[in-house]
Amino acid sequence: MSNHSDTVHHKDNVSAKMGMWLFLFTEVLLFGGMFLVYAVYRYQYQDQFKLAAMELNTGIGTLNTIILLSSSLTVALSIAAMQKGNKFLSLVFLYCTQIFALMFMVNKFFEWSTKISHGLFPGSKELLAKPNGQILFYGLYYVMTGLHGIHVIIGMIAIAFIIVFIHRDKVTQQDFIKLENTGLYWHLVDLIWIFLFPLFYLIQ
Repeated sequence: MSNHSDTVHHKDNVSAKMGMWLFLFTEVLLFGGMFLVYAVYRYQYQDQFKLAAMELNTGIGTLNTIILLSSSLTVALSIAAMQKGNKFLSLVFLYCTQIFALMFMVNKFFEWSTKISHGLFPGSKELLAKPNGQILFYGLYYVMTGLHGIHVIIGMIAIAFIIVFIHRDKVTQQDFIKLENTGLYWHLVDLIWIFLFPLFYLIQ
């Protein structure tokens, strides 16, 4: 009876992981399409993209990159701690991940607020007065970083659920697939930012 139960549990875990990988693949397609659009317009308006990028705060972009890389580390450490049966340490690392995620969103809020206060947002008179290349740059900037920000928020909500599950022993050393899948999602969110950062902040 125990062997049959273990086999069913293993199959459920494999199915859950395959489902997550398929979902992540659709996310890659979504952002991949946006990166392609960016590449096309970047090729057409190279000089104007460079000028527009000079208005962005590279320091904040760099800080957010460090923050998200740190959050990926804490998620990985949380999974490792759960695998070793250390529930407390796993929770500590997840709380750290949430703090890093919140720091990222706060930085992004202030960055966007600064740009908006300067009139650099889609449809503004200041932006419409600029050349087409710069208008396109900021349009892509808001859409792509905004969509990424939504994914960060979704990740934070998912991690919050996992924290509750761990407290209630619904995620344990024997059954941590939910934590593992959430970690995979979070790594993808971080990976997308690794591509966004140089595309918008480090244009040469």
